[in-house]
Amino acid sequence: MFYRFFLILFCSFFVFITDVVSAPKVMLGIDVLESMQFSPLKYKRVGLLTHPAGVNRNGRSTVDILYKARNVKLVALFGPEHGIYGDEKADVPVLDKIDKRTKLPVFSLYGKYRKPTPYMLSKIDVLVIDLQDVGCRSYTYVSCMLRAMEACFENGKEVIVLDRPNPLGGLKVDGPPLDKEFKSYVGMFHVPYVHGMTIGELARFAKYTRGAMEITSNFQRHGKLTVIQMRGWKRRMLWNDTGLRWKPTSPAIPTFSAALGYSMTGLGCQLGGFQHGYGTTRPFRLLTFPNKTPEQLKAHLDKFRIRGVSFVPAKAKSSDGKKVVNGLYVVINNWDILRPTELSFYLMKLTCTLNGGNVFRYAQKNQALLFNKHTGSKLFWRELSNKGAYTDIAWFIKKWEADNAQFKKISAKYYLYK
Repeated sequence: MFYRFFLILFCSFFVFITDVVSAPKVMLGIDVLESMQFSPLKYKRVGLLTHPAGVNRNGRSTVDILYKARNVKLVALFGPEHGIYGDEKADVPVLDKIDKRTKLPVFSLYGKYRKPTPYMLSKIDVLVIDLQDVGCRSYTYVSCMLRAMEACFENGKEVIVLDRPNPLGGLKVDGPPLDKEFKSYVGMFHVPYVHGMTIGELARFAKYTRGAMEITSNFQRHGKLTVIQMRGWKRRMLWNDTGLRWKPTSPAIPTFSAALGYSMTGLGCQLGGFQHGYGTTRPFRLLTFPNKTPEQLKAHLDKFRIRGVSFVPAKAKSSDGKKVVNGLYVVINNWDILRPTELSFYLMKLTCTLNGGNVFRYAQKNQALLFNKHTGSKLFWRELSNKGAYTDIAWFIKKWEADNAQFKKISAKYYLYK
């Protein structure tokens, strides 16, 4: 009897210690809001802009948390691209609907409207934003946030952003800035491609930086923005350091590995033949090119001596599991010295070599426009379309590094974490 008592006590202690060890290191903005007993939302009609990755550190949906909280009056939901449950296809307009789970109206911000209308906002006093970004400029969720902030400030509505980690950490800033003429829903922030900021920091940057938003400075100055900060997050942390479980941010980014890959291959390298594994079990990490073996691609890429990565022939299953794809897997050897976007630009250069001509020079107008919306740099497009395989990638990298050093000084004013 005495033995059984101590055995049970020991097992209980072991389970407790295991839970403590395995608990996420980071409290997300939604966790902190909950620890505050939702006091910032007291006596207010609440709207929520979120998606499937909007969960607390235990994986519970923010929709569910706010809807069931006794002292929160959740009255409307707002959905970005792919919808609040992530079941809508990319680039396909999403319709307004009634949420089957909560019976609340869901206003789509990726359909007829990209910006909340005065009618939508008339239902609420405060808009809570809980979106997981991936750390790259060309991702529509931060554009959705920016448009929502504009609308709220124009209509006298408060904005509360529940902060989340930048999966790529807060130290890495890389790639070209965004030329103003290419500002679009693909990329609305005038930041480097890999910006090194959390979504809450981006919100602060938008509100307090002249030219970051399209509304007048008067609206920016008087618009009320609150960022609920995380606890425990440090700028040096990549996603795997947080102890948090990854939730797909969109169908194309099902894993943290894919998010890392997106920063390296998510730009316009696929124009002309390269594919980066989208539609396989290794999205944005598996490179293929028509009629070229993985070994042939490796021989070409190894010559560029790109720091921080290596390439190994690998296989991946198609997403439907029906076929096997042979390709070249991008291995990250040293994130600290890696310039993520460098690979994309060398792939563009290599595209011209493998095609035996400059495919960018003969790109259709809509292809060139979409390319520039992603890369953000008209100067690079002009050089690439003129020189093709002879484009001096190293010169551009050096230029962008100087630009990014200046951006770091500016963006640091809006940092919330060390």
